[in-house]
Amino acid sequence: MNKYYDNVSSEIKEYFKILEPEFPVWLNEYIDTKELLSQQYICVTCGTIYSDLFESDFFFSSLDHSVAVALIIWHFTHDKKQTLSGLFHDIATPAFKHCVDFLNGDYMTQETTEDLTTELIKQSKEIMTLLKRDNIDITEVDNYHLYPIADNDTPKLSADRLEYSLSNALFSYRLSDLAIIKEIYNDIEIQKNEENEIELGFKTKKIARNFIKITSRLSVIYREDRTRYSMQFIADILKKLNEENKISKKDLYEMKESEVINIIESSKYKEVFNMWKNAKKVQVSTDEPKNVYYVHHGAKIRYIDPLFNGERMSKCCKIARKMIDNNLSYDMNKFVYLNFDFPNTV
Repeated sequence: MNKYYDNVSSEIKEYFKILEPEFPVWLNEYIDTKELLSQQYICVTCGTIYSDLFESDFFFSSLDHSVAVALIIWHFTHDKKQTLSGLFHDIATPAFKHCVDFLNGDYMTQETTEDLTTELIKQSKEIMTLLKRDNIDITEVDNYHLYPIADNDTPKLSADRLEYSLSNALFSYRLSDLAIIKEIYNDIEIQKNEENEIELGFKTKKIARNFIKITSRLSVIYREDRTRYSMQFIADILKKLNEENKISKKDLYEMKESEVINIIESSKYKEVFNMWKNAKKVQVSTDEPKNVYYVHHGAKIRYIDPLFNGERMSKCCKIARKMIDNNLSYDMNKFVYLNFDFPNTV
């Protein structure tokens, strides 16, 4: 019995079937390793799922995301090494995902959580045994940046960027349904971009335009006021608990999100955490608010300008260009707050 696949929800299995109708059974042994299975308990929404500020209520895990990325890569390449690089790319993800980047002061690039990938794979006897059996060197699978289908620079389309766009649109924010996801996915092929590198691209302009419409909305969600506030708020609670020796950064890589939440709700930050959980809307101001906890900084801009038959949509479609420009113009200069401050703040 496969520990992961046999227990995944029917909704996610239907989504997986779109990405790759024939699930590669060889992948199951890698998925069912301790290090990857621990990613089941981390939600891709970076903690925002726990607040009423957000409509998302579907727990799509970091492992679900990684498996889906692997399926996309396998679908387009049938290359085991590239596929495993996609499966492993988030193996070092801590509880609350990119909130820990905010904790580390890395809210603009959000890459500090990738630093432990190689170390975690090396420390796994299960994974290293499987790699040795399959004659695969760790250097061929511990860095998905090596493979342009798996990962590339914004605003290009890669398996990672495609996956979190599709699953967030389908599950987290309900911007799409399975039929639209299938239409989008089945229109994608490997193309050559303006730098003569391979990249995922669209065959149909109308479908590419709809994809941009969806991902431009998602792009704003990833960095809008409520999101930046929530991620920094969680990060600051974790920072304070760390300073008080209630939780360590190491714990965040070993504990379930539910276990970390239990620590928060047993601390003096319980009241403010619950106020955030029950909040319906953040407040914004152009002036610095007094006597409240606030957030006042930008965040990483995630957006996609995909290829249509080898040409950027922004260059061949005025409507697409306008949607992208509107997305990029989102204002992150305001002070964002709720009506409370941290207890015992000096």
